[in-house]
Amino acid sequence: MNSYVNMGVGALLGTVFVLMSVSIASEGIFHSGHPEKEGFAIVAAEGGEEGAAGGGEAAAGTPIATLLASADATAGEAVFKKCASCHTGEKGGPNKVGPNLFDVVNRPIASHEGFSYSAGMTTFSEGHKIVWDYDHLNFFLEAPKKHVPGTAMGFAGLKKEDERANLIAYLRTLSDNPAALPTPSAEGAAATGTDGAAPAEGGAATTTTEGAAPAEGTTQGTTTEQPAAQ
Repeated sequence: MNSYVNMGVGALLGTVFVLMSVSIASEGIFHSGHPEKEGFAIVAAEGGEEGAAGGGEAAAGTPIATLLASADATAGEAVFKKCASCHTGEKGGPNKVGPNLFDVVNRPIASHEGFSYSAGMTTFSEGHKIVWDYDHLNFFLEAPKKHVPGTAMGFAGLKKEDERANLIAYLRTLSDNPAALPTPSAEGAAATGTDGAAPAEGGAATTTTEGAAPAEGTTQGTTTEQPAAQ
């Protein structure tokens, strides 16, 4: 009996020894150290502190005054189709998921009668006492949550400068008395080669756009408030 026990214990110990030996040998053969130089490093953007400030800062780019000098309101009308499911643009039009956008340029932020704004938008308007001028429209349309922290707007933004400028040029036409266009600086005009001509207005769009309207202002992709102005 003892001989069988000894044989079993010996077999078990032998198996454990073999497995440990194989494991140690495999680690020595296949172990890979850290490369001397990383092939690709991922760096997360640090937007929390900047977003919390809500100062309306945008990435460096062409001034909106320069962009508007050559913007096309007719093309902007096509872009506005992205907003139409959540906004109306006609005079006296109803509020939908977002506020009516008639006469939105230079309108005080979060002020349209009968529309329930998000807490983030309301707080932003109270703290800054500002209007939807061309700069704020440009910044907000580029990155809504960066410009107005806490906004319910789920739209990622319009990253292309010309697309934003065309949309703003169209929004300007939604008024009985369109706001004056800003004057491009000499530096901005020289950098883009514009001649200061006013943007084209009116005309029906011939192209279609895809996507849902943004929330809280002008362009959206989810619910509540779109990115065009309040």
